[in-house]
Amino acid sequence: VAKELQVNLCDADVKTFANGEISIKVKDNIRGDDCFIIQPTTGNESIDINTALMELLLMIHTAKLSSAKRITAIVPYFAYSRQDRKVQSRVPISASAVAQLIQAMGVDRVVTLDLHCGQIQGFFRNMPVDNLQMFTEFSKYIRSQSWFEPAKTVVVSPDAGGVERATLLADCIGASHVVTILKRRIEAGKVDSMQTVGNVEGYNCVIVDDMVDTAGTLVKACDLLKQMGAARVVACATHGILTDPACQRLNDCEALNELIISNSIPPESKTERCKKVTVLSIAPLLAHTVARLQDRKS
Repeated sequence: VAKELQVNLCDADVKTFANGEISIKVKDNIRGDDCFIIQPTTGNESIDINTALMELLLMIHTAKLSSAKRITAIVPYFAYSRQDRKVQSRVPISASAVAQLIQAMGVDRVVTLDLHCGQIQGFFRNMPVDNLQMFTEFSKYIRSQSWFEPAKTVVVSPDAGGVERATLLADCIGASHVVTILKRRIEAGKVDSMQTVGNVEGYNCVIVDDMVDTAGTLVKACDLLKQMGAARVVACATHGILTDPACQRLNDCEALNELIISNSIPPESKTERCKKVTVLSIAPLLAHTVARLQDRKS
């Protein structure tokens, strides 16, 4: 993002003590400056999700104590976003708790990318939240592919809640129509049955979702579309969590031709193990957003 903006990164030192506590020091003078803190709150091979969240909170707190003029937290992947409501008794609304923690640190604005549920923006009280959309980047990539033909392409929503996201992408690429997959879940992450609403026979199908975790549901959706006569199946997911055994499932899925994800979560070695994965950079999108915010433009 700094390279896109042609600016230097602020020099900060983030360390972990032997007992697991985090130590943060901002080496540059940021008094009176606009500070943009970029931190996806997710785990990978070098950091766990809760440590990443704590680093974000402490970095915001440090900037506040350093007399920064305005603090914007850019959180490409928002932790605990799937826990956005109570589905049974005696469970937390974790996404709301995370929002309150971030706001309590004194942040002035939050920028995120393809929230699992748009209503999460309402968990931040009386402060601006920008929920960026990845469909523009997906559309650029899809339109550049040799197989792409608008009249022979349909966009598929993997569930009823994702129809709006699928419609945005379909309008952007001029797809023939939107298809919805209805699924019956027996528990979180496990699907009992699936069926399609809309015709996919002979069409190139583009599945679009906000994230792919263990890829179990995605693989089932690809198999279903292929059984229904789809000519090609391509999937787009903003956040490639790819928890094991996701890569194995994707590699073994003959129905899936390609999975396109963003680097909102650092892919690291996952792209080497997942041969069908293509990673798109969100740096231009974030850089454009930072520039517009800095210039006080919409």
